[in-house]
Amino acid sequence: MSLVLVDSGGANLGSVRYALQRLGVEAPLVDRREDILRAERVILPGVGAAGPAMARLAELDLIDTLRTLRTPLLGVCVGMQILFETSEEGDAACLGLIPGRVRRLPEAPGVRVPHMGWNRLQPRIDSPLLDGIPAGSWAYYVHSYAAPAGEHCVAASVHGEPFAAMVVRGNVAGAQFHPERSAEVGARLLENFLRWTPA
Repeated sequence: MSLVLVDSGGANLGSVRYALQRLGVEAPLVDRREDILRAERVILPGVGAAGPAMARLAELDLIDTLRTLRTPLLGVCVGMQILFETSEEGDAACLGLIPGRVRRLPEAPGVRVPHMGWNRLQPRIDSPLLDGIPAGSWAYYVHSYAAPAGEHCVAASVHGEPFAAMVVRGNVAGAQFHPERSAEVGARLLENFLRWTPA
């Protein structure tokens, strides 16, 4: 199994790599088109904001590579958000691999933004990526923006209102939570991604 991490400049690159090492998988950090195209699996991490993440991909000339990729691709946190068409954060144009716009989480009494900490996963659509992850499992979040719980949402969480915790469209998947910080649930998601054969 050849798996690579796209060097999107996110602060979580090292922790994602270490989480994969705990599963016995070495995932080199890559920033070249040819390395991405040779891989059997690709993970797009991200911490920070959508605009700088897209600027980094543009600087590396990887936007078209990711848009046309046919191998399984997993976006994590901001890496998931930039799978969508646009983000309200800086009004950023994103990869457009999943329809929709990422929006700021609404603040309300008792609902703080950013959303930081553990929250429950609520499955919405059967997916092999959820194998072994029961409804109500806890995952760890740090984010202020989120994608809508729309037609491609396979699992949601609620922070004031529902948002997409996991999405799948074709060979593209995303996790808003941090698998590398989500203990057994995160490890299981990564294991499932390593075995995933998109429909």
